[in-house]
Amino acid sequence: MTAGHVTALVLLWTGVAFVLLSALALVRLRGTPMRLHALAPASCAGLPLIAAAVAVDQGAGRAAAKTLFIGLLFAAGGTATTIAVGRAVRRTGDGEDG
Repeated sequence: MTAGHVTALVLLWTGVAFVLLSALALVRLRGTPMRLHALAPASCAGLPLIAAAVAVDQGAGRAAAKTLFIGLLFAAGGTATTIAVGRAVRRTGDGEDG
């Protein structure tokens, strides 16, 4: 096993752990605001870490750059979507009882 392969595995399993823990929190928590907070680690850390793992496994090049860009889009898009949904829930007042 090379150092790049070990790095990719560590990044991959760390990202998977973020996603799984967010899914577990999503099941356990009640109310829309709390569930939105539970999804934040998956969208802001989990998916970008998985994209970084794939990029490390691909090696230096255009494919890795594209993969890292996709991970960045997931991080920014997930945050923007969470903010938009949170604002909509606050305006309607539907997030209190879940």
